[in-house]
Amino acid sequence: MNFLLSDSLSIEILIKLVIAGTLSLIIGIERELKKKPVGLKTSLVIATFSCLLTTISIETAYMTPARDDINITMDPLRLAAQIVSGIGFLGAGVILRRGNDSITGLTTAAMIWGAAGIGIAVGAGFYFQAFATVLIVVFGIELIAPFLIKIGPKRLRMRELSLKVMITDISKLPVLIDRMTKLDLVVEHVGIRDIPLKDNIFRHEVNIRFSTLIPKDTFWIYTILHELEFIERIEIDF
Repeated sequence: MNFLLSDSLSIEILIKLVIAGTLSLIIGIERELKKKPVGLKTSLVIATFSCLLTTISIETAYMTPARDDINITMDPLRLAAQIVSGIGFLGAGVILRRGNDSITGLTTAAMIWGAAGIGIAVGAGFYFQAFATVLIVVFGIELIAPFLIKIGPKRLRMRELSLKVMITDISKLPVLIDRMTKLDLVVEHVGIRDIPLKDNIFRHEVNIRFSTLIPKDTFWIYTILHELEFIERIEIDF
């Protein structure tokens, strides 16, 4: 049995690897510009190796010789199917739950899964489909999504922030909530924690999760709320 690939097949596999790596760079650059965990190197590695494994899976299935005494059946894309499920551990590593109960990293995790999909598609010979998919995804993320955020419904144009303040008099909390409402800050959740000091003196830590329109400047919100005399310390996270 000759396990060496022909020159034409070797060149075809090399072309597939180059195409998969090149298309993955588009996703990698998009993530790199946004300072996300998955950048050029990660996307390149995922797409290229996924392409290689898919090509190996397909070629092995067709190169396995038939025998009269043994019935060998192989699924050409079985290995590729395992790539899709196995890539999940990388996606889980970039999904984070922040202190204000918001979840970040979902788009980056989807990009990891997508990079593997690009490699599988190119490895299976679907060059045009892989190229079109990359263009659609990048076009949607970079143009359509920002456009909808700017002109879409008000709820879509709002972002979620977390506010932590230290107040001396808990009875003043309604004043704080009222001030935030007048600033068009939509309060969604309020949590209160007592912090003992000495001689039965307490300070009250208030955690508020609220939403506001994206054009609102975080420092402007900080300045306005810090003018309240009963607030000792303020922290805003988004």
